[in-house]
Amino acid sequence: MLNRITLVALTLLTLNSCVSPKVYKDLENKYADLKKEHRTLSDENEALLKSKNETENALNKLQKLYDEAVAQRDKLQNDYTATKNNLDNLKASYDALEKNSSSALAANTQKNRELLAQLEAKEQLLAAENSRLEQLKKQLEARSNRVAELEGLIASKDAAMRKLKDAISAALTNFEGKGLTVEQRDGKVYISMENKLLFSSGSWAVGSEGRQAVKQLGNVLAENPDIAVLIEGHTDNVPYGGNAQIKGNWDLSTKRATAIVEILRENVNINAGNLTAAGRGEYAPIATNSTAEGKAKNRRIEVILTPKLDEITKLLNDI
Repeated sequence: MLNRITLVALTLLTLNSCVSPKVYKDLENKYADLKKEHRTLSDENEALLKSKNETENALNKLQKLYDEAVAQRDKLQNDYTATKNNLDNLKASYDALEKNSSSALAANTQKNRELLAQLEAKEQLLAAENSRLEQLKKQLEARSNRVAELEGLIASKDAAMRKLKDAISAALTNFEGKGLTVEQRDGKVYISMENKLLFSSGSWAVGSEGRQAVKQLGNVLAENPDIAVLIEGHTDNVPYGGNAQIKGNWDLSTKRATAIVEILRENVNINAGNLTAAGRGEYAPIATNSTAEGKAKNRRIEVILTPKLDEITKLLNDI
């Protein structure tokens, strides 16, 4: 990606003086899009690394508990061995004293009983610690397996979303430069279509070119039934003053989002349960509303594709 950005930058510098302003502007826009995509991929990579580091920290804590349990077990084993040696020594003394003194024999017998009781207690503690150690070992192994499975699922979902983004980009390549962009960030795919591609001013009826773009997007979505599709309508901050049926920008943005949903539903292979239409009015701008260019960018439809994360959520809850 960085090489592509560098190549476009060098091309801009080289061609600045020998191409028309329109071609130069197109190259400049592509350069800006590549830089934006590079920043997006970098942010996504940092988020995944952060998630991985947090999981590895939890695994390290469990490893520390396991190591402490091993040390405690070893200490109890040493205590047990020392006590047993002491008992053996006393038994030897007992044998020697048995021949010479009945009183010494009685005292040694009592001490022997005490040491036997201590030895039994040590054995019980050692057995309990060994049991706890075995449980910690099993927990450690299970958590390690879940971490590995989680990493695999995250990588698989990320690869699937990259593949989906590439498929959508290929399907909509004819609409490049007409207010349509496709990008991937935070594990989702975002398709943004400016109103100039879809609607006339103040209308929620989709034009022929916009309808074609939505239908081609629908063909890709039909092949990905496990993707949730959110269609958001957005406007600029100019108050709506057109059709009396519309209450304002928020109502207009909702009707436009619903119009896109209706076109997608014409594809019988798309699960309607995966589709959600939402109007956000003027309250989620991506550019300033103080210029005509910024307002044009804010008047848009955003299609947000999200993979199902049930498996990842379950694994995170189990760790």
